[in-house]
Amino acid sequence: MTGISIITICFNNLSDLQKTCASVDGQEKLPEEHWIIDGSTNDEILNWLQNNPGPAYRKWIHERDAGIYDAMNKGISRASQEIVHILNSGDNYASADVIAEVVGFFDAHPDIQWISGNIQMIRGGEAVIVGKPFEVARLYRGMRSVSHPTWFVKKKVYERTGPYQHLKIAGDYDMMCRIAGEPYAYLNKTVAIFDDSGVSSSGYLASLKESRQVFESHFGFSLKLVLWQWRLRMLHYLLQTSFGKSLFAIKKKAGLENM
Repeated sequence: MTGISIITICFNNLSDLQKTCASVDGQEKLPEEHWIIDGSTNDEILNWLQNNPGPAYRKWIHERDAGIYDAMNKGISRASQEIVHILNSGDNYASADVIAEVVGFFDAHPDIQWISGNIQMIRGGEAVIVGKPFEVARLYRGMRSVSHPTWFVKKKVYERTGPYQHLKIAGDYDMMCRIAGEPYAYLNKTVAIFDDSGVSSSGYLASLKESRQVFESHFGFSLKLVLWQWRLRMLHYLLQTSFGKSLFAIKKKAGLENM
């Protein structure tokens, strides 16, 4: 069977890391390796890792990094297995059979180089499950419904495309633009539960600006992108209001939360 390396980056958030590790350890098919990339400014995570020996597949480094994407690159460079999954601290697998199903999918479709699935997250104050197949023609829409925590990517893809760029927020979107031509498949399964307290969630409007810069660096100006981001901004402001949240609750009841 195809082997899998899981990469978890963390920074001064021991409780989040513990939850993610428990999620990994609860999988029916355990990974061949689980790398903890700890860039913390204190020794809390380091002490926990040293004093609580984990399973043999868990490995870790404790050293400062240049940010989220630098930490991801450190993990990818150390990954020894064919498939790489980045499950950051705070995120969890949605069910115990995720790794088994993903590995089985890759074994059944050896030409596929990366996949994405569905994710549970918070929108408009409501817990929803979102996920759609990746479409090159809709790259102007950004990361919407093709969530990074659901990606499983063959390491050879990262070797071909190069490392994550040192952007502040949109490094995963930049990577998606670069791997867009690789053979892809959508797995219609809820893969992960997203911790929405991170940088990309708290800096949503800033992420739109950086995503536009990334898109234009690859493909040039797009009026579709400008109009799409205008729509997203309006929805963002609307969902900050009680009226907007009520509308989204109705939308969810109608089964349209993934639109």
